[in-house]
Amino acid sequence: MSFELLPFGRTAGLYFLTAIAELLGCYLPLLWLTGKGSPWLLLPAALSLVVFVYLLTLHPAASGRVYAAYGAVYIATALGWLYVVDGVKPVWSDYLGVGLALAGAASIALGQRQA
Repeated sequence: MSFELLPFGRTAGLYFLTAIAELLGCYLPLLWLTGKGSPWLLLPAALSLVVFVYLLTLHPAASGRVYAAYGAVYIATALGWLYVVDGVKPVWSDYLGVGLALAGAASIALGQRQA
């Protein structure tokens, strides 16, 4: 199935789940390394990264366009993580950056339809 034929909601949902798995897989070791958590956090971190890799296999294609779009969703998800997990309220420049990244990803994804 090609990238442009996937329903938008399914694609966005898959990107979001992939980003959460990646963020969790990196965040838990960070807690341990900074002394804010037990070494046991490495087990769920490893499991999260396994899920992350599995979810990558579900993306429609391993193309630059797919990963560019995923990167923008990752940026948006990381900004949400900043607020929900770290308790840091994003500022206007954070929102601007996310908007630009998502607009760029949309341009890349939609641009292939013109070719």
